[in-house]
Amino acid sequence: MSDDGAARKRRAGGRAGNKSRAGSAVIDQMPWRIPVNPDRPIEPLDADGVDRIHKGTMRILKEIGIEFLNPEAVEHLRRAGCRIDGTNVRMDEDFVMEMLGHAPEQFTITPRNPEREVIMGGTHMLFVNVSSPPNAWDLERGKRSGDFATFKEFMKLTQYFNCIHIAGGYPVEPVDVHPSIRHLDCLYEKLTLTDKVCHAYSLGTERVEDVMEMVRIAGGLSEEEFRAKPRMYTNINSVSPLKHDFPMLDGAMRHARRGQPVVVTPFTLAGAMAPVTMAGAVTLSLAEALAAIALLQFIAPGAPVAIGTFTSNVDMKSGAPAFGTPEYMRATQMTGQLVRHYKLPLRSSGVCAANVPDAQSMWETSNSLWAAVQSRTNMVYHAAGWLEGGLIASPEKFVMDCEVLQMIQRYFEEATWATTEDDIAIDAIREVGPNGHYFGVGHTQERYQNAFYAPFLADWRNYEAWQADGAVWTSERAHRIYKQILAEFEPPPMDGDAQEELRRFVARRKQEGGAPTDF
Repeated sequence: MSDDGAARKRRAGGRAGNKSRAGSAVIDQMPWRIPVNPDRPIEPLDADGVDRIHKGTMRILKEIGIEFLNPEAVEHLRRAGCRIDGTNVRMDEDFVMEMLGHAPEQFTITPRNPEREVIMGGTHMLFVNVSSPPNAWDLERGKRSGDFATFKEFMKLTQYFNCIHIAGGYPVEPVDVHPSIRHLDCLYEKLTLTDKVCHAYSLGTERVEDVMEMVRIAGGLSEEEFRAKPRMYTNINSVSPLKHDFPMLDGAMRHARRGQPVVVTPFTLAGAMAPVTMAGAVTLSLAEALAAIALLQFIAPGAPVAIGTFTSNVDMKSGAPAFGTPEYMRATQMTGQLVRHYKLPLRSSGVCAANVPDAQSMWETSNSLWAAVQSRTNMVYHAAGWLEGGLIASPEKFVMDCEVLQMIQRYFEEATWATTEDDIAIDAIREVGPNGHYFGVGHTQERYQNAFYAPFLADWRNYEAWQADGAVWTSERAHRIYKQILAEFEPPPMDGDAQEELRRFVARRKQEGGAPTDF
């Protein structure tokens, strides 16, 4: 734990959080809400196409199999009647579909502040901060390795923006904190700087168990209360093609047994770790995801799970990952169709390949975000702050992305398509006639303040006004906002006894050595 974290004044009392005041001193942002997507999803596949991908997925599971590099997982699947050859596991369609039938279509996750509860599934859409880049970039310091101070900056941004619903993985890896205790320091800061749903990396038994215990303590929960409903979650990735590794499976099983959600996200890049065709890549991805979900439902029937899609393509000239491409968009839409077929929640991502927060970064991220909307994604990972294919987190990009997330939320509001008599406005049209304007009529005057989306970052003035005000480009405006947020940030309230118990737990686990490493 950092010195400033240990010295932070204990705040007794309420759990209400700071949602009502968050951001009001710097920007006028939308209130906290869980967006609901009212649109019909884009479905590029006809019924036969869905059936062909489903059958292809089942053929992979039955005829080729998935490598489970975790002996405990293999033994569970052996008991389930799957065919085992060393680490290779083959499973029949009947078994897979029976297991999927146990999984809930929708569930809630309740963090230490119950007013920050989120709904996963249905038409609900959750946005998650950037997670796991090893590097950071900003206008002042350029590109650099991640550190603990920068990690805390991103946690403050995560808490501040109401359009970010979940504090996912580390927004940047703090390489100046030893890996044996990194999870302890990071989760302490995450649980005190935010009151939102948080995540545990499935990267070793100690890290998983420590984080679950810290979430329990921060919420003032008994073990029974913690197990009774989702309080946090993990995301695991397969090792494409066709493998699940030991620590990810271990962490997933530990979460499932304690009733905590698991998102299974194969990392399939068409042309590299998956077939070059998008249908082939989607089919492979689904097989990997369903295999892990079948395991989790066998050991913990009804455990909350979701399928994640990270299917995109590589640049065939360089081999580098590409994101926000037309192929990425279609793969996300196709995966959405199949995930709805399996009646599970869906996760996708707000990703790009651009290296700095420039035009390319925004068109690629916007493509990714709108693909999430079109696919009826329920959880959007990396929704704010992602650069360089996930190797860089940027605070300016975080702020810029939040503008887009707010615009999506406004797009979902019924006011944008309402057709009541008042909305059709015949009386106002009659009043203005062919020769007037609508600025001064009562219909406009009564509504103008809330009629349209109001940006906090975009500059809608003409060129001359923009130039006279310093000609500040978007990333520069975003930089100013990020600095203001940090300067005025106040952590959300936390029960003083819970925070003290959390502090003692971290200190004890550090004394015990934290998680084992080989260095």
